Amino acid sequence: MNKKLMVTMLLSSSVLVGCNKNTSGPGQAPLPLVVTETAETIDYRGSITFIGRAEAVDDTDITAQVTGYLEGRHFEEGQMVEKGDLLFTIEPSQYEARLATSKAELARAKSDLNKSTLDYERGKRLLPKGSISKADFDALTASLGGAEAMVEAAKANVRLAEVNLSYTQIVAPFSGRISDSKASKGDLISPSSGVLTTLVSLDPIHASFNVSERDRLGIALETASGNASSNAKNIDVSITLENGKRFEHTGALDYLGNRINVNTGTIDMRAIVPNPEHKLLPGQHVRVELHADKTVPVIAIPRKAVQSDLEGDFVMVVTEGNIIERRNVELGAQTPEGVLIPFGLSVNDVFVVQGLQRIRNGMPVQVQDKSPESMTAAE
Repeated sequence: MNKKLMVTMLLSSSVLVGCNKNTSGPGQAPLPLVVTETAETIDYRGSITFIGRAEAVDDTDITAQVTGYLEGRHFEEGQMVEKGDLLFTIEPSQYEARLATSKAELARAKSDLNKSTLDYERGKRLLPKGSISKADFDALTASLGGAEAMVEAAKANVRLAEVNLSYTQIVAPFSGRISDSKASKGDLISPSSGVLTTLVSLDPIHASFNVSERDRLGIALETASGNASSNAKNIDVSITLENGKRFEHTGALDYLGNRINVNTGTIDMRAIVPNPEHKLLPGQHVRVELHADKTVPVIAIPRKAVQSDLEGDFVMVVTEGNIIERRNVELGAQTPEGVLIPFGLSVNDVFVVQGLQRIRNGMPVQVQDKSPESMTAAE
């Protein structure tokens, strides 16, 4: 019985083995096909954009410095004026009279000084002869000093009268656009009357904006001095208007703040921009774009090669032995050559651009060239 049982078991095992051989496939499944590219660098000129506001380089309130009746206004409201142009005239007769009086007092003081000088010289000659006493000579000396002081005082009064007379003609301190007038002809105006009009310069013009600490370090301004000199001179500034059009003139940085705002985490910056056509006006919102003066080599790859999940952005790289490796990357700006990859890839890394749906980390693949037929097969 035992021999028959053993024979039966051997026959059964042979049958089972034969059945297993018949159910296996003819061979292993083919490796996934992928199309790859090699990471290369492009010359990239970095830029960064901020929201800013146009501001006048010079912005002043025009006020009266002396009291008098407004005799005339010599500008059209809203017009462009040049430095030194006459804006207002205050009735000058009382100041002309004061100037004439001051000049007369100066002439009298000079006459008294001349007499005192002659008396002093005469006394100086007589003193050695004993013709005058020492006290009389001291009096002549004091009289000469007093006369000299009176001349200086009279000269100061003449200068003051000339200044006050000059204030009766109010002129533009710089070139710019003037606003409406707050006073009319015949009004009695004085320094306490307030603003007569305002004047703002338009060419050049400032564009002010705020930069975060991270962006400041990113555009290499950490060593710039307060007036944005040094390496800030290597940064060009372009302006984009609210309608999306690029302003035709390029500016430069001219101010960097001296501290970080603890509430906003930003630092004040300012650019100066030529504005000959006066398209930019103070208070206007603009977009300020900073451009580095030199290009730097940066890796750029097709955007379709980048995938994203909960862990972030990543690229599938083909390593030695055609094994897929996930490589987490950081994305930069989008350029015509592709998306920039500041971190995560190295030059000459081979990454997958097609066939991404059928691969995962650690999987072996079959790499195809970029011919149209192979690209179609990899899709």
